[in-house]
Amino acid sequence: MQIEKVNGNFTICKLKNTADTDINGEFLFTARTDEEISIVCLSEYTPKTAVIKEEGFMAFRIKGVLDFSLIGILSEISRILAENKIGIFAISTFNTDYLLVKAENYKRALKSLEKVGYEII
Repeated sequence: MQIEKVNGNFTICKLKNTADTDINGEFLFTARTDEEISIVCLSEYTPKTAVIKEEGFMAFRIKGVLDFSLIGILSEISRILAENKIGIFAISTFNTDYLLVKAENYKRALKSLEKVGYEII
């Protein structure tokens, strides 16, 4: 299985509203629940009105389109990273899964996955 690096630095934010959120950026992941509005975006698109923000993340994705019948892919990757003491922030889209890790752990995360057979592209 291939893991693809995603260029850029990411920020995870909690918002009161999305009024000043630039939805035209290359990457923008949103979640709205009865308790909160959260976004993950490239750091240069961080809304100025973010209530809370956590900066300094880098991302990679599982390459290709994952069929919904596939089981355990994200679980296996998160287990490998947990064993290497690397925390993750996971995002699933219709096509695939994205994992964000703190920038200082990024190279180590990719090496940990490569060591067990993932191809890093």
